[in-house]
Amino acid sequence: MSLPELLAATVGDEDVVAEVPLGGDDRLAVTPTRTLVFRGDGLLSDESVDEYGHDVERIEVSTGRRKAKITLGYGLDGDETLSVPAKRVDDVLHPVLAGVLSASGVTGPGETVVRTFRFSELTLIVTSERLVKHVGSAVWDADFEEFHYEDLTGLDFEEGTVATAVVLVHDGRSERFKAPNESARAVRETLADAVCSFHGVESLEEFRVAAAEAEESAPDAEASGTTDFGEGPDPLSASPAADAEADA
Repeated sequence: MSLPELLAATVGDEDVVAEVPLGGDDRLAVTPTRTLVFRGDGLLSDESVDEYGHDVERIEVSTGRRKAKITLGYGLDGDETLSVPAKRVDDVLHPVLAGVLSASGVTGPGETVVRTFRFSELTLIVTSERLVKHVGSAVWDADFEEFHYEDLTGLDFEEGTVATAVVLVHDGRSERFKAPNESARAVRETLADAVCSFHGVESLEEFRVAAAEAEESAPDAEASGTTDFGEGPDPLSASPAADAEADA
């Protein structure tokens, strides 16, 4: 579907990575750097486009019966509020969060945000390379945790009467959090698929076997003194050619 002329002009040379219909002619478009909201002609207003940059420090969501408000916090520059139909809030939040994660450097070039889960005071963002977890009344701020699939040695799910515990094993310790049972299957399938895809295996059982074999060989690597585990992998560069020239 082609963009309305005013929206296309505002997008300019950027790529539109996601679009969400908001009802009628209204729609939301997300580029790598901005979220744009197009409002069509109305009885009391002309066409318009509102812009929201992705250099966001905090995201809050409040939902009413018909409308939901997504508040974007820009620190000293204040807040901006985006109003959308309540039934579309999760559809809107997913690409907006993906843009914010990219702009803040949490996700790297080529990394895909697969799915977002929003519970009472828990937000889970499953990407192709990591799980991002945020706990608190806000959907997003600087107090988040991330778990790289590269560092995982175990992933399990423990069903309860009300909620299912997700158990991540990494760096020799376990991280546990709960998802409500009505969403547990979606969380389990999305996270398991992402982890298995990252490690190139077909099932969690294959992943566990591969992780166990890697752990068994780890003491030999440490004893040789040739492996430096450091602080983790270097971030992917968006301009590898420029980096190579700088090193030269």
